[in-house]
Amino acid sequence: MGLILGPACLRLIDPTVWGYKNAITEELTRIVLAIQIMTAAINLPRAYITRQFRSMIIMLLPVMSWMWISSAAIIYFFIPDVTFVETLLIASCITPTDPILANSVVQGSFAEKHIPPNVRHLLSAESGVNDGMGFPFLFFALFLLESPKITATAVFQWFSFVWGYHILLSIAIGIMIGWAARKLLGLAESREWIDKESFLVFAFALAIFVVGGVSIIGSDALLACFFAGTSFSWDDWFRDETHDAHLQDVIDLLLNLTIFMYIGMILPWSSFNSDDISLKSLIIISVLILIFRRLPIVVLFKGFIPAFHTFKEAAFAGYFGPIGIGAIFLAMTVEKEIGLRLGGELTDIDEESMLHVQKITFPIVTFVVLSSVIVHGITVPILNIGSRIDMERFPSIASISSQVARLPVIDFVESLTLERDNKGRVRKKEKMKAEFAPKSSEELYQDVHNSVMEEEQSEGNGVYTHNHIETDVLIDSSGDEQSNQDNVNSVDYHWLQSSECSSNAQCVRRP
Repeated sequence: MGLILGPACLRLIDPTVWGYKNAITEELTRIVLAIQIMTAAINLPRAYITRQFRSMIIMLLPVMSWMWISSAAIIYFFIPDVTFVETLLIASCITPTDPILANSVVQGSFAEKHIPPNVRHLLSAESGVNDGMGFPFLFFALFLLESPKITATAVFQWFSFVWGYHILLSIAIGIMIGWAARKLLGLAESREWIDKESFLVFAFALAIFVVGGVSIIGSDALLACFFAGTSFSWDDWFRDETHDAHLQDVIDLLLNLTIFMYIGMILPWSSFNSDDISLKSLIIISVLILIFRRLPIVVLFKGFIPAFHTFKEAAFAGYFGPIGIGAIFLAMTVEKEIGLRLGGELTDIDEESMLHVQKITFPIVTFVVLSSVIVHGITVPILNIGSRIDMERFPSIASISSQVARLPVIDFVESLTLERDNKGRVRKKEKMKAEFAPKSSEELYQDVHNSVMEEEQSEGNGVYTHNHIETDVLIDSSGDEQSNQDNVNSVDYHWLQSSECSSNAQCVRRP
């Protein structure tokens, strides 16, 4: 709609005549990204970053590094008269995945029906973090462009300014602000000092506060927003309190539609086919980037990413690495940083190279963003029509240990009842103590085996559930604490599932 209403078609709205186009674009994308990143962080499960720390490190370091270098290599081979350092600077803009496009697919009823939660959570967390993690790649290429010779001073400046001031400081600020906000909001809510409306929009106020405050000191505001949201919702209290209120979803939708309409209006169509770049080259670059930028490296590292359980999950996560508003924001940052250096006191920089990369960055980035929006927007629903990525997989005996390990933590000799809400989510209903006779390890394992075999024979490939699941987890209490821990590690559980499914209701296959 932005493309149709903008200067390229109907010319009803033309943001280019407002003036300060770069400043408006940079700040609008910054605010929308901050709010979306905050929302993504709040919606993550409890203490997700610490529980999936290894997966996050792999996705943020080796995977992002490959995405950066491979994108730069593709641009270098198809854009004439550019150096590899210049393409590294351009590629740093399209390296991060976009949290807005990612959340549009990993959240909502479509995602809950077709995409496993472990994949959804990792994609959401990764997209929230790596927009802020794009700055080390950007400034590394920028420092190389300023001084092609890598000196000790340049390396020290990169580590101290980028990793110290931009990354570590923003993480520390975000964690402290999020922790303080959680404590203060809990105090205000317990004493009834805050009304319902203010409580619901607190996350958006927190996002604006963090992005404004951290931007003033020149640190990484987007990374600070993510860690503020993670610290703020560390115990899941705020997420549980606002679970049934869809205000955040509505505001997210309005902001996302607004920013994408705006981007559609400012696409530089005349620059897509110019003396510096051709439309044919941009099409080839976009296709190759969407294929090779992310998919091969994620599939290759599947064995090192615990969040992915199957090859299909890794392949989907590798394919779905959308490029969107975050790339536009980084492109604006590149133009601003180059402008500051050209107008500064540095005399030994290559002004011609700086001007050239400043000229071609925005057209290349916006065309890749356009391609990603079209390709991922169309193919993701098509790939999932009539099938699920991994939701129908029933655990084998060998994988029961990992399934049981993901059950909620309960006390010894305790019965746990789970219930489905009106959205199909499984929630804890109640806890009640029960007395059970201790069983040996062999008896417990045999019970698991017999239960699975009976369900497979009666129901087919999986257990069908609709209204509720009652799960009894029995742990042998006859031994000491260490033996109980050994039992936990060796799957010494008594795991029973009973389910009911009416003939007229749509049943969901679950492990």
